[in-house]
Amino acid sequence: MGIVERLFAQYGYFVLLIGLPLELIASPIPPGNSTLAYTGYLSYKHVLKLLPALTAAYSGSVLGITTTYWIGNKFGMTLIEKYGKWLFLKPKHIKKTRKTYEKYGNKMLLFGFFLPGVRQFNSYFAGIIQVPFRTFALYAYSGSLLWVSFFIGIGFIFGNQWQFVFTWIEQFMKVILLILCGMIVIYLFTKWRKRKLVR
Repeated sequence: MGIVERLFAQYGYFVLLIGLPLELIASPIPPGNSTLAYTGYLSYKHVLKLLPALTAAYSGSVLGITTTYWIGNKFGMTLIEKYGKWLFLKPKHIKKTRKTYEKYGNKMLLFGFFLPGVRQFNSYFAGIIQVPFRTFALYAYSGSLLWVSFFIGIGFIFGNQWQFVFTWIEQFMKVILLILCGMIVIYLFTKWRKRKLVR
């Protein structure tokens, strides 16, 4: 939190306008969830005004996810074809990702912001698999609004207790992420076993 506090002391609303796009482009500084919750707390303390803070945070978030979508859309497949083998990514994996998106993609765009690591790459993959921009904007921008409002709301509503509530929610989200990762590992292992048995 020390880094976030110093950034707000120096740059105020610009932390949200510039920092959130950086976080969504995959920079760990400033950390998005804690930045938003602290923004809510500063609004509670009347250091920042709530509506401009929400507007700046939402604008920064939309700027970040739109940028990553277009990076993925314009350069993603080219980079994967050239360098994907070094990251164990091949065009066939993208085809599988596209099929998975058809089942769950819109939900991931809407709720993926709440999962650390997911929100940074969601928009890249949406661009890479050529999700229509209107569809992307509808779900991702709505998800961004939910995310921004939720975490700013924690700081604003809970005031001096915000860190306790925030820590509890962060732990809960980590558990959810671990469960999801476990389910993916089990799914992949099951598919691998079936292929081996067929051979």
